[in-house]
Amino acid sequence: MKKVIFGMCAVAMAATTFTFAAPKVANKDKPLVWYNRQPSDPVSGKIDMAAMNHNAGTLYVGFDAAGGGTVQGKMIVDFIQAYGEKIDRNGDGVIGYVLCIGDVGHNDSKARTQGAREALGTWAGSTDPGKAKEGSLTVGGKTFKVVELEGKAMTGLDGSTWNANAATDAMGGWATKFGNQIDLVVSNNDGMAMGCLQASNYPKGVPIFGYDANADAIEAIGRGELSGTVSQNCDAQATATLQVLRNLLDGLTGAEVYQNGITKADKASGSKISADMEYVASTKALLAKNAPVTSANWKSYTAGNRDAGIKQSKAAKKKVLVTVYNGGDNFLSSSYVPALRYYAKLLNLNLTIVQGDGQNESSCLDKMANPGAFDAFAINMVKTNSGKDYMDKLKY
Repeated sequence: MKKVIFGMCAVAMAATTFTFAAPKVANKDKPLVWYNRQPSDPVSGKIDMAAMNHNAGTLYVGFDAAGGGTVQGKMIVDFIQAYGEKIDRNGDGVIGYVLCIGDVGHNDSKARTQGAREALGTWAGSTDPGKAKEGSLTVGGKTFKVVELEGKAMTGLDGSTWNANAATDAMGGWATKFGNQIDLVVSNNDGMAMGCLQASNYPKGVPIFGYDANADAIEAIGRGELSGTVSQNCDAQATATLQVLRNLLDGLTGAEVYQNGITKADKASGSKISADMEYVASTKALLAKNAPVTSANWKSYTAGNRDAGIKQSKAAKKKVLVTVYNGGDNFLSSSYVPALRYYAKLLNLNLTIVQGDGQNESSCLDKMANPGAFDAFAINMVKTNSGKDYMDKLKY
């Protein structure tokens, strides 16, 4: 009897197929992309390389901030040259402008402020409000003084930066204070530019320039209300954020992580981002190039134009946790997040998006309740020097 029982057990064991679960990956070792807000010191702008070296699978995806400031500045000056001497509304020989600053501690805001001031000749070596000198421009053979009447950081009553409502209030005050001395309005982003246009006393016909190429801003250019904006190629950034994570999750290493499906076609799907991207090895940053958007080309940037170069992936589905520093941010909510959702489906990534209040890092961190349930992370911080807070959250 014992032999029979032993034989039956042996047969049963032989017929059993044993499977082993894949080793669990610690959160600290999972792919991480910092996006839109580059880990950096808010005063010096120095990149936080501790955050960038969180693990071997950590990169930053954004756009060429310094180049973007230059693009906006050139666009403004080109507009002035085409507009001619009538840019000087009151004929006093001075081109006066007001400047909406997004966040004095944000690298992108600094670059845009510097780019505008350099182009207009008012750069005095600082991006702080009120730190501009008198410049000059020759328009139609006549030389005009250029004066920054006032620059102001647009901070809301709740402490949030890049605040459109604050820009509306500021513009109302500027229109009353400076009257026809205001010849143009420059803004670090579209949200604040559109906020300025909401001021009841906005001086009709005064040129105004934004940055981001948000859908409502593009439409405003089409209506002749906004004079120009800059596309930071949001779709390219959103796709690159996800493609980098996809590449890391699929086991790619080295240059393949920031090239596959980005600057060269994905071997499996043939996908490739259409916009120009550049990798900066020293800061582990993958950057999209910028382009001016004006009345001459605005139709090419209307809503719904997605990158046809991105094809459906057959890779295994993975889960990604995405943080957004402020659910009320116009660029992120109207442009970036919809793009993330669109391309995530093509890359077989299941996104969980948590949104902060734009003031406190805890508004994002507290919503990262179960990081172990995700395969990778895409993080957009409230403050650019908060990398350590997220690394602490993901240290196990």
